[in-house]
Amino acid sequence: MLILTRKKEESIIINGNIEIQIIAIEEGKVKIGINAPKDIEIFRSEVFEKIQSENKEAAHPAASIKVLSEKMKNSKNNLKTD
Repeated sequence: MLILTRKKEESIIINGNIEIQIIAIEEGKVKIGINAPKDIEIFRSEVFEKIQSENKEAAHPAASIKVLSEKMKNSKNNLKTD
């Protein structure tokens, strides 16, 4: 892992076509901006991990059918009005 120190409004360049810029540093949080070609997918790590997990589930049809069935039942229950 490469570790860099950057100040507000400084950036790094990856592969000559991806720029990551520090936009703000407030209350222990860093806000970044990413400028990349449209064909580059960018995800937060927790979203990426969820996608990977769902892809693994989809690779196992029997398990996926059971999960889908449960989701459909939950969805129907949520749509009912009193």
